[in-house]
Amino acid sequence: MMLNTREDLRLYRTQSQNKMKKEDCRILICAGTGCLAGGSAKIYESLKKMSAEIEGVSLEFGPEAAHVGVHQSGCHGFCEMGPLVRIEPWNYLYIKVKEEDCEEIFQKTILKGEPVERLMYQQEGKVYPQQETIPFYAKQTRLVLKNCGHINAEDIEEYIACGGYEALEKVLFDMTGSDVIEEILKSNLRGRGGGGFQTGYKWKQVARQPELTRYVVCNGDEGDPGAFMDRSVMEGDPHKMLEGMIIAGYAVGAQEGYIYVRAEYPLAIKRLKIAIKQAEEAGLLGDNILGSGHSFRLHINRGAGAFVCGEGSALTASIEGERGMPRTKPPRTVEQGLFAKPTVLNNVETYANVPLIIKNGADWYLTIGTQGSPGTKAFALTGSVKNTGLIEVPMGTSLREIVFEIGGGIKNDAEFKAVQIGGPSGGCLVTRDLDVNLDFDSLKKLGAMIGSGGLVVMDEGTCMVEVARFFMNFTQNESCGKCVPCREGTKRMLEVLERIVAGNGTLEDLSLLEELGDVISATALCGLGKSAALPVLSTLKNFHEEYVEHVEEKKCKTANCQAMRTYIINPDLCKGCSKCARNCPVDAISGQIKEVYTIDSLKCIKCGACLDNCPFNAIYIAG
Repeated sequence: MMLNTREDLRLYRTQSQNKMKKEDCRILICAGTGCLAGGSAKIYESLKKMSAEIEGVSLEFGPEAAHVGVHQSGCHGFCEMGPLVRIEPWNYLYIKVKEEDCEEIFQKTILKGEPVERLMYQQEGKVYPQQETIPFYAKQTRLVLKNCGHINAEDIEEYIACGGYEALEKVLFDMTGSDVIEEILKSNLRGRGGGGFQTGYKWKQVARQPELTRYVVCNGDEGDPGAFMDRSVMEGDPHKMLEGMIIAGYAVGAQEGYIYVRAEYPLAIKRLKIAIKQAEEAGLLGDNILGSGHSFRLHINRGAGAFVCGEGSALTASIEGERGMPRTKPPRTVEQGLFAKPTVLNNVETYANVPLIIKNGADWYLTIGTQGSPGTKAFALTGSVKNTGLIEVPMGTSLREIVFEIGGGIKNDAEFKAVQIGGPSGGCLVTRDLDVNLDFDSLKKLGAMIGSGGLVVMDEGTCMVEVARFFMNFTQNESCGKCVPCREGTKRMLEVLERIVAGNGTLEDLSLLEELGDVISATALCGLGKSAALPVLSTLKNFHEEYVEHVEEKKCKTANCQAMRTYIINPDLCKGCSKCARNCPVDAISGQIKEVYTIDSLKCIKCGACLDNCPFNAIYIAG
């Protein structure tokens, strides 16, 4: 299949749409990384085998000769409830499906069109048959993620049938490169990878460079703990990202592009390779695309897992085969990026927005989100929230709506404490920030940032000092070591935090943390270093009393800091079995058989062996 003209693409789109319409029943099994880990591949094989036996047979719900399509889709987003199975045309969504459920799904839904209610999402006794009515989905505005979970992730035909490559067709035949840049500028699309730099301005800077060899690079590294927005797009709708990159290449006059993906994303790499091959075979990548005269090729580079390679100059150095380390600026990437040539560098989600803007227009895009931050943003909602998963909401949506409406509230109905936003480069938002608009400018005023879109929700049982130590440990390990402020400063900050959680901190340590944090932020070479101290400074500001409690009272009220735990035996529950004493490695527990045992806190090494071995739940931890 080679599409040589605009008319060929339009004809192929019509054929692909007709092919999809012939499927009277479409079964979409989530084949994102999470659901595959939960066994969705076996569910796919079972339903595919069962459905093959009825192809063309008369079914109770529909036409005389039914056509059933069984497909593996990308991530549906509702990760807490996986594995997920969506069945059209009824839009049933089955949650936590197991292989043994396939027979019932086949007999009731595929053969008769009837729902299997026990596999549907329920809340407060109400059953939600259709995916779109579930509160988790109903509160979202899915644009970038619209196709994820709704099309076969490895079939270019389905992407084209859903309007894919219409935007590319438009720019190749109806717009100049300058027209494209002006439309992106007008839309005020801001980069979704971190700082929110205006995308159109970046493209304009590259296009005006005197050097005519230029590159388009996609940052798919996504190293933040708990973040998987870019991964889901690459796995579930890779062609949307490719289309955005091809359009960027046309706009700035580049003929080659590179996708930098972390090696820990093997499924994303596999599906990107499939998508690139399909696009090349269709004539949508390569020489003289659709007969337009524009040529563009794409390459995939696998990153070695270095967080610092999310920074532009470190990423391009890694692609070149050098050690991934940032360099001083200027010159900037738009002037001398990959192979010292002008380079457009955006992340996956940014490129995935481009076809939507070109197809629907900048004016349409500006109606979504806020004036300063238009469009939508995908977030990975994780932590102590009832409904974890991948969401997409308009910019400016409040934290309260995300946590308590889309997320369903805090697990076990605990009290909300904070949200860490932006990963190790971000800060924490607290109760008073629940109604803040989540957009670039509003968060900057609070000393936080959207980053790539990680949202880690924490409840009252979370120790914020330990949270700061965790992120500082991550950042310190990921520092490339090139500049002294980051290399030495993060190490010193980590040492102070470890001293505090070990019960050896002082009030002077708190002042030292603030001083170190300010110096690192002001003097570090790259964005990683400049933002490394944000989680610490943010928690110091919002939970200062918790730090003081750790250093003055040597107490962690959440009992998360192991050195500050006190193991206590409840005399009302202790049966005097001696099992705790027999398993204590330092003989810190004493007592007589059939009498209450006690723990000597001075001898106790906080190992937890007594807690693990008590058959009567008589031992508890006090902060």
